[in-house]
Amino acid sequence: QVQLVESGGGLVQPGGSLRLSCAASGNIIASIADMRWYRQAPGKERDLVAVITSGRSTTYADSVQGRFTISRDNAKNMVYLQMTSLKPEDTAVYYCNADVRRRYTFDYLTFWGQGTQVTVSS
Repeated sequence: QVQLVESGGGLVQPGGSLRLSCAASGNIIASIADMRWYRQAPGKERDLVAVITSGRSTTYADSVQGRFTISRDNAKNMVYLQMTSLKPEDTAVYYCNADVRRRYTFDYLTFWGQGTQVTVSS
């Protein structure tokens, strides 16, 4: 089976920084294509924050452009989200997901982590 586990969330003051990590594990992982970060604030839909391809091309939501940086370590099957200049409106549960090809298959399936809470407040 494939598991994604996020870490690094917490409480931070406005203007502060946090780094989220997400580890994909499972001995059946053959390759990972796109990796993404989403977030969901209370009472709102889950929104895409950032995407990184296997070739490390990146795309960001307008609301985080210039403040957040997505990166990945392909050797470790990990994706990161460096968040700076945090604002109260960044408060949300942050989820990672990844398109994973399992061994002995040809398809990529999307797996999700369980989420990590980020709260920006003074």
